[in-house]
Amino acid sequence: MDAAVAGPLFMLASALLYTLLNLQVKLLGPAFSAWDIGFYRFAGGILVLVAVFGRRRNPFRGHNTRLLLIRGGTGSIAFICMVTAIQRLPISTALVIFYSFPAFSAVFSYFIYGERVGKLEIVCIVGVLAGVGILFDFQPGGELLGQVIALIGGAFAGLTVTLIRTLREQNGPVIIYLYLCTMGFFVTAPMFALQPTLPSTPTEWAMIPGIVFTSVTAQLLMNQGFFYCRGWEGGVFMSSEVIFTAIVGIAFMGDPASWRFWAGGVAVLTSIVALNRLKAIAVPVAMTPGSDSAGLVAKGRSGD
Repeated sequence: MDAAVAGPLFMLASALLYTLLNLQVKLLGPAFSAWDIGFYRFAGGILVLVAVFGRRRNPFRGHNTRLLLIRGGTGSIAFICMVTAIQRLPISTALVIFYSFPAFSAVFSYFIYGERVGKLEIVCIVGVLAGVGILFDFQPGGELLGQVIALIGGAFAGLTVTLIRTLREQNGPVIIYLYLCTMGFFVTAPMFALQPTLPSTPTEWAMIPGIVFTSVTAQLLMNQGFFYCRGWEGGVFMSSEVIFTAIVGIAFMGDPASWRFWAGGVAVLTSIVALNRLKAIAVPVAMTPGSDSAGLVAKGRSGD
């Protein structure tokens, strides 16, 4: 599969599933705290991955275990921060701040890998962030602590997607997500045990496994997509989730299709297409998982 096609394809499919995950969390209601949602997501993810992939081998056997644990920890913190910020702030404020993570990823890629970000690519990143801001009608508000938590979540998310680049060279998407679920379980289990919220209705009993299976599939697709994308590129592609979420709101939840939806959506989509074309020009070699050319291109891209 051509890298210029495979990367966006995996990322956009993952963004669609994360939109479904957002819808399920929204329908679940505020009775479930961030610790509850995180615990169910991570514990359920461990059960699913071990049951499916651990029958013939040790599913925890991976390369660079230390970095797998670090990435699992940063991803868990990012998720908890995002949910906490949404609970403390207007959702527009929380999401706009959190979706700064592609910019953080570009910064981390520069310091960790020495990756150069071109002027046109910077314009694409700014275009996506501007579109997200328009789409969610950003209005500064809420408590300062919530804003700081959202920004911290964006920073940890940017670091998380950057670290996937190194891990993906010798680890598959399953082992990467399994370590995320494992670290997330240890992060959320103590708080969940102190004051657990259990499903009490048939709808809640259906939503919990729905969140688990949706997040597992979305995460595996995203991890696979990072094989074809640099960390900040994947983060920009994943920002299309905001458009899909807005479409779901208009079609199924009665949200108005204002000028902000059209202007923000066009800005995000245009920037994503432009970034994809820049990538296609910079990386004309077709890559397939496990191929020598893929490995060489991935190793040489830090000098692009």
